[in-house]
Amino acid sequence: MDSRPVRAGISHGDINGIGYEVIIKALSDPLINDLCIPIVYGSPKVAAYHRKALNINNFSFNSVRSAEEAHPKKANIINCVDENVRVELGKSTQQGGEAAIESLVKAVEDLKNKKIDVLVTAPIDKHNVQSEHFRYKGHTDFLRDKAGAEDSLMFMINETMRIGMATDHVPLREVPALISPELITRKLRLMNRSLITDFGIRKPKIAVLGLNPHAGDNSLLGTEEATIIMPAIEKVKKDGILAFGPFPADGFFGAGLFTKFDGILAMYHDQGLSPFKALAFDTGVNFTAGLPFVRTSPVHGTAFAIAGKGEASESSFRHALYLACDIFRNREMYDEISRNPLRKQDIDLRSERFDELPPDIFNSEQHL
Repeated sequence: MDSRPVRAGISHGDINGIGYEVIIKALSDPLINDLCIPIVYGSPKVAAYHRKALNINNFSFNSVRSAEEAHPKKANIINCVDENVRVELGKSTQQGGEAAIESLVKAVEDLKNKKIDVLVTAPIDKHNVQSEHFRYKGHTDFLRDKAGAEDSLMFMINETMRIGMATDHVPLREVPALISPELITRKLRLMNRSLITDFGIRKPKIAVLGLNPHAGDNSLLGTEEATIIMPAIEKVKKDGILAFGPFPADGFFGAGLFTKFDGILAMYHDQGLSPFKALAFDTGVNFTAGLPFVRTSPVHGTAFAIAGKGEASESSFRHALYLACDIFRNREMYDEISRNPLRKQDIDLRSERFDELPPDIFNSEQHL
């Protein structure tokens, strides 16, 4: 396994939001440089504006022209935007959206060319980024397109929960029509593969939530559980995937059952995100599973209302950076084990001995 530090690319997000605040606060910790080489795709000028607004005097970026020039013990920044860009803290502007996409495009280009190892994205405004060149609902759709991936999974991660969404950024009224055995089967397989390769869990246990209140209550409150979700669960079980359910969402979270599973598949955005953010807003991370490269982000948005006030917490961003590096290392380890049958046999034997221990005993995400 490669012992060099992980090269962590960071897109600066909307320049009028809290992106630079959480980036600067997180990178101010010198221990970050023991974990990775941070490379921000942004603007030294915009960064300086935020530092002044936040009255941060004990931090500075190392300006470089390319990722190859990044200093291994400093927080680096590559200029990607027009020098005349205007910062208007707390406002959603066209220039703010353009600067966010310029940063993202350059970072993804370097990611695909392996100049950086992982990508951590600061929040964007989904409205002001829309243009003739960018017509995506957000980061996830854009990254899936650029990666040429057939599918992806919005996967929310913290120390006690990993919850993915079968459907994500779609209107609630469209969800029932989108839920199908094929969709559920596809997402379960993707989640299972991610739990194994990205989190080092050999036999992941996955809970599947129902669509309707009380998971349909024996089809009294809806039939999707019986006709769509249950058949999908039975199908993946035949492939050896340990999927269980469907569970009523309210009781599942209320009774703490989420702590008993390695992964949870929710049917729609708020079914998964509401309990997750209630329990893990400061430490939660949004991870896009299913891509050939690693991408994470904090779970919060641009937070225009508090931009420039010094009130934003960098905790979620820091955890996103930690998790990106951990997943990159986990993938390296998985690839190494796959190429070395003897080591794989050794890992399997150790796993069999400890099957009664918590299912993520071999999970290396120490920082979450």
